Amino acid sequence: MAESPASFPTPEFDWSLLSVPTALAMARGQLGFSWLVLAERLATLTQEDLDWEPGPDALRVVRRGEQRSPRVVGAGEWVSEWPEGDDSAQPRTIGWLVAHLTEAYFERWEWTFGEHRRRRDSVELSGEVGPAVAGLVDQVTRWRAAVDALDDDAVFTVGLSQATEVDQAAPFGHLVLHMNRELIHHGAEIMVLQDLHRAALA
Repeated sequence: MAESPASFPTPEFDWSLLSVPTALAMARGQLGFSWLVLAERLATLTQEDLDWEPGPDALRVVRRGEQRSPRVVGAGEWVSEWPEGDDSAQPRTIGWLVAHLTEAYFERWEWTFGEHRRRRDSVELSGEVGPAVAGLVDQVTRWRAAVDALDDDAVFTVGLSQATEVDQAAPFGHLVLHMNRELIHHGAEIMVLQDLHRAALA
């Protein structure tokens, strides 16, 4: 079995948020605790976990030119495969799920707190477990820090994020909760796939 990725600091979680009666505190609490749970599992991923294909034609992160899909995301040597049309039923590798979360947080931060210039196809991805996990850690950490710095009224600010037409028309709290859902449901997929892969090797 390959070595685990380079260690990273365990995310901090402010337990006092659970007693703060504001909408932003509740959204931050959900984000922080969900990330704490997922980060503990990310720290145990191996290269084999990352690359394991749970079904035929699973979406992967591969070196540019090696993709088997008509569309890719990623600005550098590594790209994430994206099929045309609806991909909801297509199996995904853990590597793809990590990359998807990375580019999603990258784009939402850029169009909320950044220069409103770069899209997800500008993100640098990796198919190597250490850099892949580090990239996701960087993006989620940056998003959390920016959300943490907001005052309570900001959660109701319409158009704080300009990432999508929905974001532009919605109070910012909806985007925070949407990104929380992304983290929770893709994080759950990562954990289940890792469990299935380890069970197959047993």
